[in-house]
Amino acid sequence: MQPRFRSALTAALLLSLPLAACGEAPNASSGAAAPPAPKVSVAKPVQKLVSDYDEYVGRFVAFDFVEVRSRVSGYLDKIHFTDGQLVKQGDDLFTIDRRPFMASLDQTKAALEQAKANLAFAEADLKRGSHLVPGTSITQQTLDQRTQAKRVAEASVMAQEAAVTQADLDLQFTELKAPISGRIGDRRVSIGNLVTGGTAGSTTLLATVASVDPIRFEFTMDEASYLRYLKVATAQASSSANRGMSIPVRLKLIDEDTFKHEGKIDFVDNVIDRSSGTIRARAEFKNPDGKLTPGMFGRIQITTSPPATALLVPDSAIATEQVRKFVYALSPDDVANPKYVTLGPIVDGLRVITAGLDANDTVVVNGLMRVRPGVKVAPEQATATSESKETVVGTN
Repeated sequence: MQPRFRSALTAALLLSLPLAACGEAPNASSGAAAPPAPKVSVAKPVQKLVSDYDEYVGRFVAFDFVEVRSRVSGYLDKIHFTDGQLVKQGDDLFTIDRRPFMASLDQTKAALEQAKANLAFAEADLKRGSHLVPGTSITQQTLDQRTQAKRVAEASVMAQEAAVTQADLDLQFTELKAPISGRIGDRRVSIGNLVTGGTAGSTTLLATVASVDPIRFEFTMDEASYLRYLKVATAQASSSANRGMSIPVRLKLIDEDTFKHEGKIDFVDNVIDRSSGTIRARAEFKNPDGKLTPGMFGRIQITTSPPATALLVPDSAIATEQVRKFVYALSPDDVANPKYVTLGPIVDGLRVITAGLDANDTVVVNGLMRVRPGVKVAPEQATATSESKETVVGTN
């Protein structure tokens, strides 16, 4: 072997020694202790009675809404309320100048007294003639004329009595009272303005009154949902107005997180709209504090099935594998294994699991990022309950 080749071989052998030493490092550390099991929080699924429900958006409408208009014309004399206040049925609202109507009432009363005097004279005149012998002392024609005069006087008295009644009503109509209990709007006319009244034509709008408690909520549902509710509903003889839909409903406002207002359906329309394929419905809610206001938006829930026991877990316990959802369930030896589940709605802050989970399973609810399939974990007991303790219904 030539000297040049021997020197190259020697250099290659010297370079391979450090590399061999580096390759032995993993074998030297293979006997080190394994990393500790990851700590996770676990809990049993929550069992709760829930029902499927649908949600709709609608608006509140007043149970009663009245436009206050005068039945008589005259100048506005007094206003007895503050804009926007609550009024009770029968409270004074407006006063029309009463003086012309009082004078008219006195005039009709005087005319009535005159008619009564004429009637008294006609009755006395007829009584005197009836004692005379017809054909000798008095003619039959004269007797008939006195009888006619008495009847005319009686009719005149009746007409004047009606005129007095009308004049008295007109005087009463000058005092406008609240037709219903509720909240009144702002005044539309100021004191001193001429108010046009009557029962026909263009009359002056003075104010509006909307009832407060109870209040109604109007919404529309599609035809398929309407048919589904009819199947669920329990027909009752006293519920013909709502097609037997004695279904509990719950409602929340746009600034509320839970459906805490409870009500009932009290009306379903008699036709389905051809253009939209929907039918109008209405629910009634109590409103003692007046917070629910006509025109306000809300979201309503309608149950579509009887209550049934369901399993619920926090959303934080659910992981995703492409299009499938799963949770980590622990085996008896604390090994985490995925269980693929079918999700339902969120109820009281927890997710309903409709399939794939058992009530006895122990589920990882916190620390999913530290868990791997088939890896043993160090579980710490937690609770899967939500903040709200009330039972609510779920959604489709």
